[in-house]
Amino acid sequence: MDFFSIITLFGGLAFFLYGMSMLSGGLERMAGSKLEGGLKKLTTNRFMGLLLGLGITAAIQSSSAVTVMLVGLVNSGIMSIGRSISVIMGSNIGTTMTAWILTLVGVESDNFWISLMKPENFSLIFAFVGILLIMAGKKDRQKNIGGILIGFAILMYGMKMMSGAVKPLANNPAFISLFTAFKNPLLGVLVGLVVTAVIQSSSASVGILQALALTGSISYGAAIPIIMGQNIGTCVTALISSMGVTKNAKKVAVIHIAFNLIGTAVGLLLYLGGNAIFRFTFVDMPIDAVGIALIHTVFNVFAVALLLPFSGMLEKLANKVLPDTPAEEIPLLDARLMATPSVAIAECSALAVKMSAIAKDSLMTAAALLDHYDEENAQQVLAWEKELDQYEDALGTYLVQLSVKRQTEKDSLRVSKILHSINDFERLGDHAVNLMEAAQELKEKGLRFSDKAKAELAVLRAAIEEILTLTGRAYEENDGVTARMVEPIEQCVDHLVTDIKARHIDRLQTGECSIALGFVLSDVLNNFERISDHCSNIAVAVIAQAHKGFDTHQYLRQMKQDDADYSRMRKEYGEKYRLN
Repeated sequence: MDFFSIITLFGGLAFFLYGMSMLSGGLERMAGSKLEGGLKKLTTNRFMGLLLGLGITAAIQSSSAVTVMLVGLVNSGIMSIGRSISVIMGSNIGTTMTAWILTLVGVESDNFWISLMKPENFSLIFAFVGILLIMAGKKDRQKNIGGILIGFAILMYGMKMMSGAVKPLANNPAFISLFTAFKNPLLGVLVGLVVTAVIQSSSASVGILQALALTGSISYGAAIPIIMGQNIGTCVTALISSMGVTKNAKKVAVIHIAFNLIGTAVGLLLYLGGNAIFRFTFVDMPIDAVGIALIHTVFNVFAVALLLPFSGMLEKLANKVLPDTPAEEIPLLDARLMATPSVAIAECSALAVKMSAIAKDSLMTAAALLDHYDEENAQQVLAWEKELDQYEDALGTYLVQLSVKRQTEKDSLRVSKILHSINDFERLGDHAVNLMEAAQELKEKGLRFSDKAKAELAVLRAAIEEILTLTGRAYEENDGVTARMVEPIEQCVDHLVTDIKARHIDRLQTGECSIALGFVLSDVLNNFERISDHCSNIAVAVIAQAHKGFDTHQYLRQMKQDDADYSRMRKEYGEKYRLN
């Protein structure tokens, strides 16, 4: 093996790793928020978690990405430790899919259709189709498919380069003696562990082993311990991603390491014990790429079957290794989720929906204080306002950092919707505080609205409650139809505020109301009007996402002038919220 063969070997490794990264990234973007949705829909059913972990890993071709996601989700308090265990186990099986794909490198035949399965033949076709999709495709989906095809082609080409570079080693005595030394199972496990830890990908290290196996110089006895060690080496990713996170998130890494260590230890003992008793005939036989894929799959399925019934004990082990400490602060959003932008954006969206619910609760609680002031509820309104401030700061900072990541058009629109809405949610909390302070002023000064004013405010508050409910539903469900119902109520609120102000002036002139009450009423009405304005802004952001962006002012102007549905709804709400 000369100098140029070594260059080819490392060049092939570079192509292989880059192709795997490109393939995995493209598949992640294609999967989009389904990744996050799948993980969050986990039930306590461990088999469902196992299947989801298997399916997601097989879909994105990266158990490391799934592990990082799990650490981030547990760190943010979104997923419990118990639920993550079966997903970890499933991802170990899902990652074996790569090894089976790489067995295509060993295809040899004179038959046309079988020859077409050889990577040097079909991967070039994939690359050509992929670059056409990237250059000519107008949609993100087309470009993502193109990236997946090119990534796959680069991966397979890199694999072919590596196997070609090491082919001369088949007759090299030094190389053969090296793998003879690996018959020491502990040394084999160590080699698999170190190689996988360095490149942080069990799929890639298995691929390298498959390339070496094509020389025909590696036996089953040498390969089996290496494959087992590769499973331990992949834990390095979980270990690195757990740095600087909450104790619960660190427990995910502990469980991952414990699962692979126990599985390897038991598997190795059974293999060595069985060989000592039965003298397996296949031990000294040369292994090929298919054999490696088969051993990789059988071992991982065995480890899962062995430890899945004891997942509860793994959680207890993690709790003993890392005992809980009181008052540990849980971050709202975890930076590790940015490795998968669609998941990070989905969590931002969930937090924004939570802001919507808090804003509504805060406003309705504050409005009720106008009738009956309660100090405990007043303090709750203040606490909610601080919480909304915290959410807005966290989301704004996180989304700015996330903006540098590659996103699909759909995800980019979701980010725009969130950024356009979080300030409105935060401002709704401010208006809740303003209403609370108005109620506080009424109590401190011993003021009371007249029965007529109370009746008018009751109608206005009912309209405000409906607009908040519709806005929250439209935002949470991303429902453009419901969002279109917000603007007619907003106009209804504006007219109600104008009418109530005019009626108040009439009562002032007849002495039915005082100037002091007039100032408080004016503040209350102005806050209600601004609340409806913020609801309108949020609804428009929802509609804008559905239409992939538009001029907001032009849209509202055109709706009020030419939209028959708007006119109908405006009339209906006018009748529904009419002052007596």
